Amino acid sequence: MHIITGEINPLTPSAKLPLYGKRIVVTAPINYASRLSEQIIRKGGLPILMPTIETCYLSNYAELDQALNRIDAFNWIIFTSRNGITAFFQRLENLDIPISVLQNCQLCALGKDSESLLSFCGRVDLIPAESSPAGIITELRKIPHIQEKTVFLPAPEVVGLPEPDVIPNLFSDLQQLGMKVTRVPTYITQGLDKNIYSVELSLIRQGIIDVIAFSSTAEVESFLTMVNSHSDYEHCAVACFGPYTDANAKKLGVNVSILSKDYSSFEGFAEAIAEFFTQASK
Repeated sequence: MHIITGEINPLTPSAKLPLYGKRIVVTAPINYASRLSEQIIRKGGLPILMPTIETCYLSNYAELDQALNRIDAFNWIIFTSRNGITAFFQRLENLDIPISVLQNCQLCALGKDSESLLSFCGRVDLIPAESSPAGIITELRKIPHIQEKTVFLPAPEVVGLPEPDVIPNLFSDLQQLGMKVTRVPTYITQGLDKNIYSVELSLIRQGIIDVIAFSSTAEVESFLTMVNSHSDYEHCAVACFGPYTDANAKKLGVNVSILSKDYSSFEGFAEAIAEFFTQASK
């Protein structure tokens, strides 16, 4: 073992770590990029931050505020991202709505996002075994009389990019269960200007980057607006965090070499990237 008590062992030669010398572009938004980068560093890699999207506050809160003022009418609140959790609870606080209004709501979060939900309200009622929208549906289907329930679905407002199909498909699947779904924009997801990444894009074109790591479909879509063609990044292995990002990346014409089997945490993503190079070296 090269890692002890959750920390990097300073006595371990870096050349012994599986991602030693590997340059990995991380396209996730800053709050996610820092956590993924930490896991890459633990395995000896050299993360290069290049967030292709950012998340930010809504410009108009009318629809969200209307929903939050009657939030106690919902049986379920289903969070699909840490950003949605943060934006939801920050707006509750801004409106001086006490967390106690959620006492009759069942709260659902995916994987490590549940830690964020716990920090805001002290409880999580459902963490699906599979950390995905499909996992949510699988668990809800087991609950008696679920078709009688109402659900609030905090969602991103996607600006300047095609909306990935993840949230629309989840919305449709919840409706097919018979649930009454209210989807409300809670924060904005938008692409970033490629002009701020002239250095990083040059490194990619030169073949100096070993891996481009995507953690969401929106990151892939925005990245593709920053390059001229597949030839710009053909020397890089592409890694995707989970089957949804993988499937959508392939639909967009991206060749995916690495898919994390454990997509409940970024530790699993970094492990998948490390395993790819370990296998390649054999």
